Amino acid sequence: MSTLDDRIAQWEQMCREAPDDMAFFSLGNAYNEAERWADAEQAYASALEHNAAMSRAFQMRGQALIKLDRQGEAGEVLTQGYTVAAERGDVMPKKSIAALLEKLGLPVPETEDFEARKREVEASGEQVLDKRTGQPQSKLPDPPMRGPVGAYIHANFGQDTWREWIAMGTKVINELRLDFSNPEHQDVYEQHMLEWLGVTREEIEGR
Repeated sequence: MSTLDDRIAQWEQMCREAPDDMAFFSLGNAYNEAERWADAEQAYASALEHNAAMSRAFQMRGQALIKLDRQGEAGEVLTQGYTVAAERGDVMPKKSIAALLEKLGLPVPETEDFEARKREVEASGEQVLDKRTGQPQSKLPDPPMRGPVGAYIHANFGQDTWREWIAMGTKVINELRLDFSNPEHQDVYEQHMLEWLGVTREEIEGR
């Protein structure tokens, strides 16, 4: 849809005009793709300032710090990120961060049992333990879309988080000039949605 430099410019503009965790995280990913490790690290740090529960930002910031040969800082970031990922039930970031900690020769922290907490919160059938915030929220009445993505969102995210994404998704559509008649643009929108929610296709498909 655009060159890497174009995408970097688009996300830099969004970070200036509507700064939030997803904008900075997406900018960090673009910098990371361009191998601009220092810029990527700063972007991920900014994402965490906006959302301290964004486990993928901890993972990616830790990786950037390792690239910059700043292993001490990387260890601190990854240790904190592992705890966040475990407490939120973010399976893929948790595994990736654990592998990075092991490579650095650092211990993997012991953490709270997320699944037990999830079962307790959701016993009434009216609430869900929201994976983005880590807090109980009212459950969505129905899946917001068809297919496995909609089912996963219905099971793991609450009404407050979904309303936030609808507002953010509108910004993404406007900033990137997405046209939903174009399948490639649909994929771009879904990818940003999943990044904002903090999940991957692999998690949704149980791989």
